[in-house]
Amino acid sequence: MQIVKADVVVTSPDRNFVTLRLETDDGLVGLGDGTLNGRELAVVAYLREHVVPLLIGRDASRIEDTWQFLYRSAYWRRGPVTMAAIAAVDVALWDIKARAANMPLYQLLGGASRTGLLAYGHASGQELPELFDSIREHQEQGYRAIRVQTGVPGLKSIYGIASNATYDGGRYDHEPAQRGDLPAEEDWDTRSYLRHVPTVFEAVRHEFGPELPLLHDSHHRLTPIQAARLGKSLEPYDLFWLEDVTPAENQEALRLVRQHTTTPLAIGEIFNTVWDYQLIIREQLIDYVRSAVTHTGGVTHLKKVLDHASQYQIKSGMHGPTDISPVGLAAQMHLGLAIHNFGIQEYMKHGERTNEVFRQSFTFSDGLLHPGERPGLGVDLDLAEAAKYEYQRAYLPFNRLADGTVHDW
Repeated sequence: MQIVKADVVVTSPDRNFVTLRLETDDGLVGLGDGTLNGRELAVVAYLREHVVPLLIGRDASRIEDTWQFLYRSAYWRRGPVTMAAIAAVDVALWDIKARAANMPLYQLLGGASRTGLLAYGHASGQELPELFDSIREHQEQGYRAIRVQTGVPGLKSIYGIASNATYDGGRYDHEPAQRGDLPAEEDWDTRSYLRHVPTVFEAVRHEFGPELPLLHDSHHRLTPIQAARLGKSLEPYDLFWLEDVTPAENQEALRLVRQHTTTPLAIGEIFNTVWDYQLIIREQLIDYVRSAVTHTGGVTHLKKVLDHASQYQIKSGMHGPTDISPVGLAAQMHLGLAIHNFGIQEYMKHGERTNEVFRQSFTFSDGLLHPGERPGLGVDLDLAEAAKYEYQRAYLPFNRLADGTVHDW
């Protein structure tokens, strides 16, 4: 199966997506997701200018060899742009191989280890009544695990609250990267947050009982000792996990957090390689790997990360909001269905226009995702529909403290 055509498709139905479309000499087509939220065109240039010329004429069946070639021949390794580009190629090649075998991808990865993938949704509210309504809405949609994000008194706009004002009137938590020439500025106060969040989870547990799995994302905004305090204060409310409590670049910081709390920790949303995880997996400083297939070199590399994690009883919790395209989400479903140490899958529903561009075969029933039984990933790209939506510049927001200091968002 020789690669004879490689196209990088940029479309913006509900947000910007980058899709690599590979075609072989026997007519097979494979799709890969190269979307990098807020920096999409960097990946587009990397693919078009540097990677695509290397793919024409290569054997599409040699997935591991192609991965190693693209990683090692670049010399300048790692990083989100490089790894998203490699992921796009890798996933497209797996899609081709599974289509050639006339099997869904998970069968080539060892077959199903479960009947479906437990998924969690994003409930949020500025205040408790709005939050409770959001939780009930997600339960009605079938979610059996729910992430809880809450407004903080005195702060106008913070990460993850659907009712935050956006210039175009869209749902904030559906796509926080707002279209425009400059990123939106939000505010932050850690002391107010640390005081308020435990009272919210106390109220949620009182209202919804002890059985509902609850998750929370601190989104890199805390110092290690602040993260330790938060984890300890949330222990009575039995969280499924506490996510990204502190900027993950400083892996040793998690030693301090672990010393002070038994709240499970999920880390790795901004990690790109297995080398980012070496210390925190070896020392068992986390409980869930948060990397996405799209940002971590594809199925080939993320499976290696998760196989490494499985030795330490660490499970998967793959990043899956709407900045992971339906192609990337499908790849994660197939991988999650096959591995033994699956934990949970983040799942935000894409918009109607996105679902017209990407025709999908997955199901979501009784809180469980399944990629379906179509050969390959189970996703087809409608090129005519994609062409209707041109790229639109968009940035993720950033934070400032009350004194004007730029802070982690």
